[in-house]
Amino acid sequence: MEKEKLLTVGIDLGTSTTQLVLSELTVENFASAFSVPRITISEKKIIFKSDIMFTPLLSQTEINDEPIKRFVSEQYQKAGIKKEDIQMGAVIITGETARKVNSSKVLQALSGYAGDFVVATAGPDLESIIAGKGAGTEEFSKEQHRTIVNIDIGGGTSNLAVFKDGEIYDTACFDIGGRLIKINPQTQKIVYISPKVQQLIKEIQSPVSVGQRVDPDLLQPIISELVNVLENSVGIGKSHFYDLFITNHGLRLDNEIPAITFSGGVADCLYEDRPTDIFKYGDIGLLLGHRLRHSRLFTEKEVLQSRETIRATVVGAGSHTAEVSGSTIVYTEQVLPIKNLPILKLSQEDEVLTSEKMAARIIDKLNWHSLEGDVPKIALAIKGIKNPAFTDIQRYGEGIVLGLDSLIKQKIPLIIIVDTDMAKALGHSLHAFLPKKYPFVCLDSVKVENGDYIDIGLPVAEGAVLPVIVKTLIFN
Repeated sequence: MEKEKLLTVGIDLGTSTTQLVLSELTVENFASAFSVPRITISEKKIIFKSDIMFTPLLSQTEINDEPIKRFVSEQYQKAGIKKEDIQMGAVIITGETARKVNSSKVLQALSGYAGDFVVATAGPDLESIIAGKGAGTEEFSKEQHRTIVNIDIGGGTSNLAVFKDGEIYDTACFDIGGRLIKINPQTQKIVYISPKVQQLIKEIQSPVSVGQRVDPDLLQPIISELVNVLENSVGIGKSHFYDLFITNHGLRLDNEIPAITFSGGVADCLYEDRPTDIFKYGDIGLLLGHRLRHSRLFTEKEVLQSRETIRATVVGAGSHTAEVSGSTIVYTEQVLPIKNLPILKLSQEDEVLTSEKMAARIIDKLNWHSLEGDVPKIALAIKGIKNPAFTDIQRYGEGIVLGLDSLIKQKIPLIIIVDTDMAKALGHSLHAFLPKKYPFVCLDSVKVENGDYIDIGLPVAEGAVLPVIVKTLIFN
């Protein structure tokens, strides 16, 4: 295959802002003439970054999808491309926006703006992972062989992702962001205060209220408490309001985290001198950024410069790497084809655990993909072992079946992706632990990461090979 250039788009609908990025991928086949094709992305180039618009709302619970569609069309015109030119992409809906009542309708409306889209509502854990990759934290952690946390501070939430030697180790999310208090820039009056901040105001007996003309000094005690929670989130100090602002869960903090990166809109405010027009964005983002810059996070941790700040999430645009899995696959054909299934990958640390402990880690990590407590449809990925003993195969099989029990109860087919060549043996083990005739696919020789999505086609070559498309989010 000759080098082929593909145009991709990433669209991020966040609490505060909506934006898109266009990327050009160079795709080529690196396999020899005598082996199966191995299509790989050889170059990634961002060719257009859109304007950034405030995410339009009809109310506090509903997104206005028409201005978003107009915005995307206008940005395509600015970039000089038609929507038909786009071959693939990703629409990711994040933060508070993911909790709006019509978020799925908005996603479906936008999915028409690319050829072959990954459409995902990112819950707080998955959003943390995507932002951490976009900020470059995963790569820094891998290069430096150390533990680094990325704190992505947007309009409504702060998403934390801890990377250890380049692998995702832990995630957390807090309801802390720049638009928890909204201000009319013209009248300088407060127009909105989030419910959790209202509770904080009540407890610290602050006079701040909706309708009041804003005073930066009056807001400082509130800002200080929000920053204290973020310090506490990575193990610095103790905040009385830590539990109040947890979105889903905090970090385990069983490992020292020596370094931090920051991303999200508020990260752009960290290094600005305090401007005279502190409320020019109609929120408390600049105040929050200024206070963070002078917090213990900067004196007690090493702060690394992230690769992306406000665009950390949207720098993900759907791209494809095509692979095949053959010779040692196990599958039940009625499950196929499969499209846009998110990957949940265990770390190598998880894989050496006993079956019971491995199951506990799987259950824990399923929450990354769970939104509003639903049972997520995922593909579970493991690295596996090159020459596994029978006891290893049994340990994996039992751990996986125990860990994915919530999917089995809902009769959701199990999709297991293995890096090493052991899918056949693992498939037989799974067969023994699963209910009779339970649908599953177990395939190997496919490399995937957390944050990827996978398509698996119908079998080819008389059933010996499954075509696989890995859609990875671009972070460069």
